[in-house]
Amino acid sequence: MEFIPLGDSALVVRVRQQFADAPDETLDEVLRVFELLQRADIPGVIELAPAYTSVAVFFDPVAILKLNGAANGVFDELAIKIRTAIIPASKRHRHRAAARRSPLTEIPVCYDAEFGVDLDRVAEHTKVSGREIVDLHSTCEYRVACIGFVPGFPFLAGLPKNLATPRRDVPRKDIPAGSVGIGGAQTGIYPLRSPGGWNLIGRTPLKLFDPTKDPPTLLCPGDRVHFRAITREEFSAFTDATVANESLKG
Repeated sequence: MEFIPLGDSALVVRVRQQFADAPDETLDEVLRVFELLQRADIPGVIELAPAYTSVAVFFDPVAILKLNGAANGVFDELAIKIRTAIIPASKRHRHRAAARRSPLTEIPVCYDAEFGVDLDRVAEHTKVSGREIVDLHSTCEYRVACIGFVPGFPFLAGLPKNLATPRRDVPRKDIPAGSVGIGGAQTGIYPLRSPGGWNLIGRTPLKLFDPTKDPPTLLCPGDRVHFRAITREEFSAFTDATVANESLKG
């Protein structure tokens, strides 16, 4: 386990060196460390952010100094507390966590050409037909490696290797919310209208980020995801129903 400074108010706890070699095992280990740090509730720690091989720990350096004196320096003092929280409980927690299985969320996706504007580009790069791309993408099970870029954006591991496609050379300035894309060896979903350079292959009518809910994100690190292909008509019906429900709530 490695502790790396991240500016003056954060550090990275690197749990593993590689992700691609054993993605599920690595993600499970990262999530175990994340949960142990949540349980430890170390004074001065503001936020924890799990990612592929690490957990970022954001902290208030002034609070650390006031609470602990930090004779060894803020970074070293916090690293000691993190190690103390993780190491003794790690083996016990690993045994309990192994019995748990992450929840599975089904994401309906319309792969119609209207939404899958980069399907031809992916097909050209991968030498896989558009129909096969849809079939492969919608029959796999993925896991959320981390949430980032914009609120609620899930980076999903598990994309079939033969669908991997480099990001676009020139990112788009405006991508609609719900757009599903492929970026390198990953797939993901744009929860909000934003710029982006991933190859768009479809769109979901689901809302992935809602600041009025707790938690505000539909998906969390470690969750399992399955895409279900839907027609353009089903997409419209789902969208109309969502708008009607929100109107009633308003």
